[in-house]
Amino acid sequence: MTSLAGRHMLVTAGPTHEPIDPVRYIANRSSGKQGFAIAAALAALGARVTLIAGPVTLDTPPGVDRVDVETALEMAAAVEQALPADAAIMVAAVADWRVTPMPQKIKKGARTPTLMLVENPDILATLAKSPRRPPLVIGFAAETERVTEHASSKRVRKGADWIIANDVSGDVMGGAANSIHIVTAQGVESWDRMPKEEVARLLAERIAAAVNQ
Repeated sequence: MTSLAGRHMLVTAGPTHEPIDPVRYIANRSSGKQGFAIAAALAALGARVTLIAGPVTLDTPPGVDRVDVETALEMAAAVEQALPADAAIMVAAVADWRVTPMPQKIKKGARTPTLMLVENPDILATLAKSPRRPPLVIGFAAETERVTEHASSKRVRKGADWIIANDVSGDVMGGAANSIHIVTAQGVESWDRMPKEEVARLLAERIAAAVNQ
């Protein structure tokens, strides 16, 4: 087992919530379980782990420094503040869009309100192009079709070293198990479905081997 002692790992996990008004928001079904499991596995290998977590109801893993955020803009700022790092594992399902929130609750009326969407910052791509880029940048891709094809395209487009892809058309989001595909410049490696904790343990060992080369 390769140690990560003396290494700093940056992990993002969970969804982001983009406020519409004081009681409503744009979100997704991410539970944060896979990202939290990865943070725990990296800490178990001796790493100093910074976990930037969206709104989830999960306990902080032992030995992990947790930073709670709500929105994509807050997560982007927290990622920048956490640098430098030896590796960044960007598991969070960041909302693609946000709106300018209304200061008061929107009331139901004769007219349906129109939401003007604004694109959120691409945290993964920004990090991959940053002068403070970690030596290893790993993104996640939640897909419902043509999983490895879309993930391969995303890896190149975002500038990531690896993309961890999974099919979320079933019960992966919020579930206890996952089946992943590791997409790199060398090709695609597919893993059988297993508990998310086991996925995290094996990924942590793979990451440790990569950063200690």
